[in-house]
Amino acid sequence: MRQCIDAHVRMEERYEGLSLVYGDNPELKKEVFEAIEAAKKETGLEPEIFDNPSKNHPENEGIYLEFHEEVQRHAGEFFEAVLQRLNLVCDRDL
Repeated sequence: MRQCIDAHVRMEERYEGLSLVYGDNPELKKEVFEAIEAAKKETGLEPEIFDNPSKNHPENEGIYLEFHEEVQRHAGEFFEAVLQRLNLVCDRDL
């Protein structure tokens, strides 16, 4: 069973996405969805959400959040709120 959440941020012009992979761990999945709901209430933002259930590869199960157009200016705030609630830190290139 997966023991941690992998987070990846993708940013392009007028687009931002965050993937959270929790695998076959129902407790991590619950934590992710609770963090997303809390961030929605905190920021008032509603990302597009794509669930990725995988029967053949349950270790890859996760969720993808994305924002388009003008909303992206605030997407970072939403992603930070989710990552902070999950106690995740993304590595940065120095």
